[in-house]
Amino acid sequence: MAKSTQAPVAKAQKTAAPKSKPTQDQIAQRAYEIYLERGATPGDPMQDWLRAEAELSAPAKKSRSKSKVITFAA
Repeated sequence: MAKSTQAPVAKAQKTAAPKSKPTQDQIAQRAYEIYLERGATPGDPMQDWLRAEAELSAPAKKSRSKSKVITFAA
């Protein structure tokens, strides 16, 4: 059997792909949720929009790994 002349495949990097920019519909939905969380009281819609945009644009937080508790019987 003949040897393959293909180059070895490079290993995939473990870097996360950049998060895509949120759409205007996604930002509007989150801004509305912020408004509802405030109790649907008047506020500053621009601040709600900017907060929603910032939340959706921020990288996802890594969840903390739960520590394992090991007990030994005496």
